[in-house]
Parts: sequence; structure tokens; C-alpha cells
Amino acid sequence: MHCLTRSHVHAGADYHSFLPFLKRLPEAFAQQEGELLYKGRNELRLLRYQEVELVVKAFQIPNLVNRIAYGLFRSSKAQRSFEYAERLQQLGIGTPQPIGYYTERKNLLFHRSYYVSRRSVCPYTFADLIQQPFAEEEAILQAIARTTAQLHEQGLLHKDYSRGNILFALTEQGVKVEIIDLNRIRFKQIGWMEGCRNFERLPLTDRMLHTLTIAYAQARGFDEKQCLRWMQAHHTNRL
Repeated sequence: MHCLTRSHVHAGADYHSFLPFLKRLPEAFAQQEGELLYKGRNELRLLRYQEVELVVKAFQIPNLVNRIAYGLFRSSKAQRSFEYAERLQQLGIGTPQPIGYYTERKNLLFHRSYYVSRRSVCPYTFADLIQQPFAEEEAILQAIARTTAQLHEQGLLHKDYSRGNILFALTEQGVKVEIIDLNRIRFKQIGWMEGCRNFERLPLTDRMLHTLTIAYAQARGFDEKQCLRWMQAHHTNRL
């Protein structure tokens, strides 16, 4: 049976010259080009094009039900990643510069998708914050709390808010924070309790929990003592 393969390629407004790069992403991954950054359910590779370092995320081929859904009804994870990154940037929330995405369908079924962004300028993740001492720990946590508050005030709830998806850098202007892995963002009103619960996957010492919670409550105008009591009672990922 003949298999009809169709692809859709999209580049951001300032990156139309990257279309040739985007179109050959399946070939680049098949030939294992660039540097492998991560390989699990999904695969991340560091590639270069026009002297720009790019991080490409190849999403795993979904199960049959989702192949039908993505093929006919839903946007791919790569497309959502791109669109949500653009939205965050429009809101002034840090995330690596989105470049574009590639989606591929075979017959009517969705097959695979790739999301491309510039390499982040942030050298650290939240995981680094718990693995090594930072003299600026308090300022880093406060910056992360404010960024999270900004997300929530805009009705954006990151459903995979984990230690590897929060990046930061120490600059002369202060702490820079970037959020990645955006395809699982949900859009809704977020109250104080759900907002605090969004930190539940982050490993925290008592001191870190206190700093993060107070800064988050202040940024959103919530009762600091109420938020802190809730976090102390319900945050189970403690160091």
C-alpha cells in the first residue's frame, strides 16, 4: 500500500531563511547530526545553521489514538511549543527564541513533529540550584517566583513545572529566568492554592520554600502567611 507523506513547515517572522534547515530535520535526526543533548521519550539535539546554535526537540511518535487526533483535530506538540513560546515573549516572559516547527503526517495519521529554538543563554537549571551552592540563591528564587507569578497572572499554568524546565542566568542586570518545554501549558484562571501547588515538583529546603512562597505571594498580592502555611503543609518534595 502506497504511503502518502505530507509535511508542514513553519518559520517565525524573522526566520524565513531557516526554512531549508527546518525541511530537512527528519534527515538530520536520521543521520544523528549535531550533538545529542537528551534521548528518552523525546530526543533533543544541538545543531547549527547560519552560525546560530539551535536546540531541536523531536517528539516521540504518539499512540494510534493521538495519531488520529493530531492528524485531524489537534495541533502538534511542536506547533504548540512554538506558539506558546511566541506568546510568552509577547508577554515579556523569558523563553528561548522560537525559530519554527516541522510536522509530518503519513496518510491521515500524524507521524512526528520537531520544534526548533535558539539555544538558551541561561547556563543553569533549577536542578543546579539544589546541587551546588549559589551566593545569590535568594535572588534566584525570588526571580523564579516572580516569573511564575507573571505566568499565572496571565492565565498560563505550566503542567510540567519541574527542575529541568526552569532555567536561569546571573547577569549584571540581575537574574534572568527562562521557561522551557511549553507544550503542556494550560490556559485558565489560577488562584492562590493552585498557584502554590504548581511548585509541587520542585525539590525545596525549608529555607528555599519560604523564600519562593513569600516572593510569589507578594508578586500576586496574596496573603503571605496563608500561602506559606499551605506550602509547609502540602509541599512533599522537601530536601
